[in-house]
Parts: sequence; structure tokens; C-alpha cells
Amino acid sequence: MSVAYITSRYPALSHSFILREVRALRALGLDVHTFSVRQAPPQDLIAPEDREEAERTHVLVPPPGRVLAAAMQRAWAEHPSRMAQITGGAVRRGAAIGPRAALWQSFYVAEAVLLWDECRRRGVQHIHAHFANVGADVAELTSRLGGEGWSWSFTMHGPTEFFDVPGHRLAEKTRDAGFVACISDFCRSQLMKLVGREHWDKLHVVHCGVHPDVYVPQPRVHHDDVFRVLCVGRLVPDKGQSLLVDAIAQIRERGIDAELTLVGDGPDRDPLDRHVRELGLGDAVHLVGAVGQDTIRDHYAAADVFCLPSFAEGVPVVLMEAMAMEIPVVTTRIAGIGELVEDEAAGILVRPGRAEYLTDALARLTDSDLRRRMGTRGREIVVREFDAARSAQGLAEHFAAITGAGA
Repeated sequence: MSVAYITSRYPALSHSFILREVRALRALGLDVHTFSVRQAPPQDLIAPEDREEAERTHVLVPPPGRVLAAAMQRAWAEHPSRMAQITGGAVRRGAAIGPRAALWQSFYVAEAVLLWDECRRRGVQHIHAHFANVGADVAELTSRLGGEGWSWSFTMHGPTEFFDVPGHRLAEKTRDAGFVACISDFCRSQLMKLVGREHWDKLHVVHCGVHPDVYVPQPRVHHDDVFRVLCVGRLVPDKGQSLLVDAIAQIRERGIDAELTLVGDGPDRDPLDRHVRELGLGDAVHLVGAVGQDTIRDHYAAADVFCLPSFAEGVPVVLMEAMAMEIPVVTTRIAGIGELVEDEAAGILVRPGRAEYLTDALARLTDSDLRRRMGTRGREIVVREFDAARSAQGLAEHFAAITGAGA
């Protein structure tokens, strides 16, 4: 069975779960062709597997002029009515918003033609998009251009798309897709309220996951009494890392020798660095930048606790990675996180936006026995419900059902 995967950028450092899913599907025997709307930047190609995936990924934009012209000529020659339909519909949607939106919709049509042309050459007729953004727009248009025998689906993550439901056309895309893989029951419920009951059966919960045989517990042998806290994620306001820095300052005021390692990069790096210096935490908070999947486990292995104080999330894969390595987690009680983290069993859930709650939770986890119990339970949950190979098997079955291929 052949499937095309499309995202706005692939591979992406912050979306390693897509790479993991693609490789797990290939391990099951699926022929997965990866497409990226735009080229992945060099800073996202840190690990060897990232560079390998980049080599075998077809980038749509910018295309050589002759390639786009030839694809357009074939599309209009073979499917004039469909081309007129998708072009007119896209432009009308954009025009209802404004001239800029109309222009972008015309770009999506061109990208869809390029994807259709390449997929027809490869004999691929099902397109799957991750996220309900440009990739889903292109997948939807490509399927409509292909016509009978072509289909598309997408994985719904949130929270970004839920902030602008009309702008992302979530209801329309959900109704049009062959199926939607929702990363959590919370995510599924948000789509259920947008469409009629007749579409609910196409909404399937398919967890993102990790490989428990890769993320395995490591002995944490420290030769000091430092309490080590780790946070992994893009340095953006959504992740709340600034509050975590506040919590580290507060817990140190209680006489606990705590250190924080922030793994990741992003637009908040300079403001965070200034905040750390303002609080006099230069020796206690370490911003190490982005690291690849080949070295991230070293940071987990050195941590006593993992903390993700996000304001908006789906179900963070970094929590799964930490839990698989038997590291207790402190995170916020938002969206689908509670479907992964059992409060007071695998970690501690706190209200978002409050540094004092983070401080209290971290202080409790200076108890090594409590950390050990929560770490053990966390790995049990990941192994049972968030194994990437098992999730890929479920996704493969949905692909088989929609394409009519053998499971």
C-alpha cells in the first residue's frame, strides 16, 4: 500500500513524532512517500535520521518554472473541469477574506497540481497531512483534482488550529476527509462539535507515540545533591518556560539546590536569557539550544524531574519521552494532557499560568521515593497506550480501510 505524507516542512526538529510515525509505517511494509511544501532549514537537520529523511523527501516549493508549467498543462489537459472547480473555489474562498488570502489560495492550487503530478507518476492516490494547515489544504485540493480513486486524510493536533476554526476551515476539512486521526479524545471532541453525527465515525483517536525500546530508563547517579529539572521544547510563549524560571528561583529560595536545563530554541531565547540574568540564575539555568534525537536521551537521563508548564498543547511527545525513561513529570492540566499523565500517579498536574504551583510540585518531587514510584507508573502508561509501533499499526488499518488495500 502506498501513501503520500505531506506537511508544511518535513522533517522538522519540533515534529520528530512525524518522522517516527513515517518510519514505523515503513517498518510495517507501507510505501510512504514524503512531501514537504517548503525545504526544511539546515538547523532542523541535526540528527542523521533527519538528514536521511530530507534526502528522500520531495519539496514542492519553489519548483523549477518548467516543472510547474508542465504539471499545469497536464492537469488542465486531463481534468479541465476539476481544475476549473478547484481553482474557482480556492480563489472565491480567499477573496471572501481579502486579496492576500486569494493570492495564497492560488499558491495552494499550484502546490496541489505539483503534488498530484508527482503522485500520479509514482502511482500514489492517498494523501495524508499532518496538521490542518497548508498541508491539509494541499492534500484536499490534490484529492479533488485526482477524482475517483483518490482520497485524503489528516492528523488533527491542535491547539493552533482550534484558535482559528474558520480560518483553518476545520469543519469543511473534517467533512471532506476520508478520515481524521485525532491525537486525543479531547481533540476528537473539538471536531465532533463542528460537524454532524454522520461524520463522527470517521474521527479516530490515534496517539502519537515513542519507541519504549529506545527511550529506556537510565541509572541516575549524581555525585552531588543538585536537584535537576529538565524542560524540552521550542522557546516560545506557549510553552511557559519563563514561569518555570520563576519557579526555579522560588524553589532555590526554599533552600533547595535546583538547576534547570532548557533544551530547544526559538524566538523567546533572548527574553528568557535576560530573565535568567535578571533573577541572578546564570549558574542555575542552562539554555543549551536545540539538540537532535540522537543526543536528547542524554539530557533525559541526567534529569530528576521533567517539567512542561505550557499554556496551550495537544498531547506533548516530550512528556511521553520523559515518562518512557521513568522520569516523573510536572505539567499543566490542559487539553489532552490528562489522557497521558495520571495526576498523582505518573506526575503532578497543576493549573496553568502559576509559578507557585510549579514550585510546590517540584518541591514535592525532591522526594526520591515519590519520583521512583511516579517514574515507574509513567513508563507503564507509555508502553501500554503510546507505543509508536502500535499507533502506526492502527493508522495503517485506517489507510487500508479508506483505500481498499489489504491490511
